Parts: sequence; structure tokens; C-alpha cells
Amino acid sequence: MLLHSYDGYATNLSLEDFAAEGALLAHSWQSQPLARDHGGPVRLVVPHLYFWKSAKWLKRIEFLVEDHPGFWEVNGYHNRGDPWREERYTND
Repeated sequence: MLLHSYDGYATNLSLEDFAAEGALLAHSWQSQPLARDHGGPVRLVVPHLYFWKSAKWLKRIEFLVEDHPGFWEVNGYHNRGDPWREERYTND
């Protein structure tokens, strides 16, 4: 899947990581809409991956048959980004 933000940012994510326990789409906090400073109107939070995968200001989620790298992945960052495996860059 490819997640698109209002500012043009995009990141790819597997369906498995998107649906993992602890991952969430946040649209509010304490019964209030999520503030723009914190990624509103909708922010993805994927705590088990590096935070470049937790896209802010989401406007569209695109489900794809094949993987399509996002902004950081095109620029040399690891396709998945697992911090416990130190997957920071493409060759990690």
C-alpha cells in the first residue's frame, strides 16, 4: 500500500504492518480532532517501525498489487524500516 499526505509526502507499507497490533489511524485525541501540528486530520502511527513510516496529514491510502516505494525509500532508506533490525538504509 502507498499512503499519501496532503503535503505530497508518500510512504509505502505492507498490509501486515498496517494491520499490526498497535498500529492505528489517529483522527482525534481526547475527544478533539487531531491538531495539524500533530499530523491531523489523520495520522498513521506504526510504533514498531521507524517513524518515517508513520505518515502525517493523510489524505489517501492506496492499495496496490505491487510494492511502490515512497519518498524516503526512493532516497535510499530501507523499504520496511524495522528499528530492532536497524533497517535504516537500503543495504541494511
